[in-house]
Amino acid sequence: MDNKQDILYLLRQVSEGTVAPEDALLQLKEAPFEDLGYAKVDFHRSVRQGAAEVIYGASKTPEQIAGIAKTMGEKGCRNVLITRISQETADWVGEKIPLTYHPLPRLAIAYPADHPSRGNIVVATGGTSDMGVAEEAALTAEMMGNRVTRLYDVGVAGLHRLLSNLEVLMSARCVVAVAGMEGALASVIGGLVDCPVIAVPTSVGYGASFGGISALLSMLNSCASGCSVVNIDNGFGAGFLASRINQMEGIKEE
Repeated sequence: MDNKQDILYLLRQVSEGTVAPEDALLQLKEAPFEDLGYAKVDFHRSVRQGAAEVIYGASKTPEQIAGIAKTMGEKGCRNVLITRISQETADWVGEKIPLTYHPLPRLAIAYPADHPSRGNIVVATGGTSDMGVAEEAALTAEMMGNRVTRLYDVGVAGLHRLLSNLEVLMSARCVVAVAGMEGALASVIGGLVDCPVIAVPTSVGYGASFGGISALLSMLNSCASGCSVVNIDNGFGAGFLASRINQMEGIKEE
């Protein structure tokens, strides 16, 4: 059983009498994970959390990444995210399994497939230099079944660029605000919209930005209500959380 829909379908079959309870129990007892020695691949992650396990690629060998992704693919997992990998690693893994690579966020998608697109998440950046982190957030949200609108290079140094997109911002279910330097973008957006804002500090900036700590502290001290903050450069975490928020809103509307 790879996801909630599979389990629900199985239970309906039991209810209708087309599958014996003993057979259903046998299917449910299948190992929830597979031990590869170097990794224990969690097949029930989607059942618990609604999304398949994500492979954090940094510090893993290409062989390990390919092994984990191949195991997931064989279990029917699709659009498996592999974060923080190089072009060289992606090229090697792509020879072993179907793979799409996005060099700017250093993110790959194993076993790419069509996916739903619901709601509306806006991902905005203070500058072009923040796009790598923003794309990690945007692609994560898209692969989890969300519609994403990108607003790049709309930082406070030219506030008119942001204000010209008020309609887009105000129609969002969630906004991901990605910024380095002093990180002011999240506070400005937080004062304009009625939806949750996820602030993502980036390590972009000059010396006194301290690798993103300056932006992090600014966002943590935001006076705008409804702003939450993820770790420095954590586009994946922001995209995942935005998906949760967006799809909870969709469930309420349905």
